[in-house]
This record gives sequence, C-alpha cells and structure tokens, in this order.
Amino acid sequence: MKDTVKMVAELMALSARTAPKAAGQDFIEIKIIEGDDLAKLGKEMAAYGEKTSKKNYDRDGKNVENSDAVLLISLKESKKAGLNCGVCGYAECANLPSMTEGPEFAGPICAWRLIDLGIAVGSAVKTASILNVDNRIMYRIGVIARKLGYIEGEIVIGIPLSARGKNIYFDR
Repeated sequence: MKDTVKMVAELMALSARTAPKAAGQDFIEIKIIEGDDLAKLGKEMAAYGEKTSKKNYDRDGKNVENSDAVLLISLKESKKAGLNCGVCGYAECANLPSMTEGPEFAGPICAWRLIDLGIAVGSAVKTASILNVDNRIMYRIGVIARKLGYIEGEIVIGIPLSARGKNIYFDR
C-alpha cells in the first residue's frame, strides 16, 4: 500500500501545483516525506511540543510516525499580489511591512498568497479524498518540517496520508 499512497501523494502534488493562483504567479513549494524521515519528523514534533508546552504536538507526531507519507506545501518568497485591495490591513501593497521571522513562521504575507496556499492545500486533499486515502491538514507538521529544513518557505502546511482499515487521524 505504501507505493500506492506515494503515488496518491504525487497526484496530490500535481493538484496543488495546478491549483489557481492570484495573478497567475506561483510561489508554491511541494515535497513528499516518507520512510525514516516520517519517524524523525514525528519525534521532533513531540519534542517541540514538550519544549514549548504547546498542546497536541505529541498526538500529531504519533500520527506522522504512523503515516505512509506526508505531503508538505509551502509559500516560498511570495511577493505581494499588487492589487492594493487592503485585505491585509494596509491600503497599498507597498505599505505591507517587510517579512520578519516569527516563532514558527515568517510574515506578514499578502492575504492573496495565503489564499493561494489554501487553494493548493484544498486541491491536494480533494485528490486524496477522491482516491480514498485518509488525510488531515496539520499546521504543526509544517512548523517542524520547516525547522528541520525538509522544505523552504515562509509558511508550511503538512498533510499526512494513511491507508488503513480505519482513519488514524480521527478519534485520536
């Protein structure tokens, strides 16, 4: 089954890549994690949760360790959309402050680029759903995958994948 799940992860990556993006500009990065890297990622998630006293990193880390693969999707070096729409809280894109590193992610980020990320993630999980592979969108995976250097980007989302008799991401 692991080979099948990897193929689904690749199809999910295709869905994320071809998802619509503001102004037709693509700042999405995608990577598939599998094998020994899953155990490392899961253990690091639990350790981070313990170190920072943040809840559920251990729970989600166990899910990652028990997954067949994880799809990572990030925004890398995304530029402002240039719409001067004000949705970010600034009347002009030029007034959006420079990017700074936060405790887990970097920002601020143009709201339209965050929507691009959301559409890419939604397109990917739609593909997993159509192909009956269990999944769950997890921000905690992204925090640690970014810290471990598994993928570059200002913000990272992780989608663990599993094919079992029961969905391991619910009733946890």
